Amino acid sequence: MQMNNESSNFIEDFMRQESASGILLILATVLALLLSNSMFSPLYQWFLHLPVEIRVGALSLDKHLYHWINDGLMAIFFLLIGLEVKREMLEGHLSSIGQVALPGLAAIGGMLVPALIYLLFNVDQPVAANGWAIPTATDIAFALAILSLLGKRVPVSLKIFLMALAIIDDLGAIVIIALFYTSDLSTLSITIACVALAVLIAFNLLGISKKAAYFIVGAILWVSVLKSGVHATLAGVALAFTIPLRSRDEHGQVTSPLREIEHGLHFWVAFLILPLFAFVNAGVDVTGISVSQMSGSVPLGILLGLFIGKQLGVFSFSWLAIKLRLATLPEGSNWRQLYGVSVLTGIGFTMSLFISSLAFEDSALFHYTDKLAILLASFLSGIIGYLILRSSRKTS
Repeated sequence: MQMNNESSNFIEDFMRQESASGILLILATVLALLLSNSMFSPLYQWFLHLPVEIRVGALSLDKHLYHWINDGLMAIFFLLIGLEVKREMLEGHLSSIGQVALPGLAAIGGMLVPALIYLLFNVDQPVAANGWAIPTATDIAFALAILSLLGKRVPVSLKIFLMALAIIDDLGAIVIIALFYTSDLSTLSITIACVALAVLIAFNLLGISKKAAYFIVGAILWVSVLKSGVHATLAGVALAFTIPLRSRDEHGQVTSPLREIEHGLHFWVAFLILPLFAFVNAGVDVTGISVSQMSGSVPLGILLGLFIGKQLGVFSFSWLAIKLRLATLPEGSNWRQLYGVSVLTGIGFTMSLFISSLAFEDSALFHYTDKLAILLASFLSGIIGYLILRSSRKTS
């Protein structure tokens, strides 16, 4: 019973922080758009390209602030995702076939259909086709923020379904980044990264509970991955999976390094890292974008992939899983509510913007129409999903 209470409290705390973070993300996005479309645009651009250098002997990391946020702070975000995924797989809502069936199949549909829609528009254009993964993502903070506005109109079971789906979605994004968005590899850096990872695994097997030990070796892992050509955020995920869920400290007390780190990071990720990421990535100068540019294959593929593809994929795969009795409709919910939540998964925002920055390293390649399409699709999905859920009757 105690474990159930702890799990319930954790879920409530998770949703409360994610919902508040979603509201802060909206404010950061609005501020970025206002600055980039006003007389303060030069100041905004100066902030993005502010040079920041860290040097230790011959090792030098010299990047603009924009890249430090996307490659550095986002690694901490992915560390948190990795911790959430590991905990959910070991003792949470992804720990059994029955629990993972519905959100798992829904997440697969929510990645496949948007990718196919995007490729339908861009398959004959190699550079544009590289953005196929952009509309496959779901922003859990934004989606839960919308659900929080609805209060008790939406059953807790549907909120848990959305949370589990988004976590699986993030896991899919991690795999996609690892397989499809890496550049030329450095053998030396990869070797150092592998050694660092082996040390972290040894820490886990030896039952070491000192969090500092994991962070020190994790920092070495991050630098080596950053220099290797593999995207640095994956170091966060690798570190997360080596941190033990349970261990014993020097006094023989059972502790949970994973839960402690996850709890400690959640506030900073929700209220600093993600809003800062939104601020530096959502500043699109819409004054230079025409209607004809927005009708191009890339923005159309993203817009339709997120707004149409996500809801179609999530709802159809959920419907199929339930009809085939592989899963059941979330307790206390109905089909209309499930469809409303499916529409909310079209809020790609954070992860879609992040994948876009990897797919199109030249951010001006498509005149920022890719970013604007993400914002528009996320806005539409949020508004329509909210209206559907608000108009649906509670079943219990």
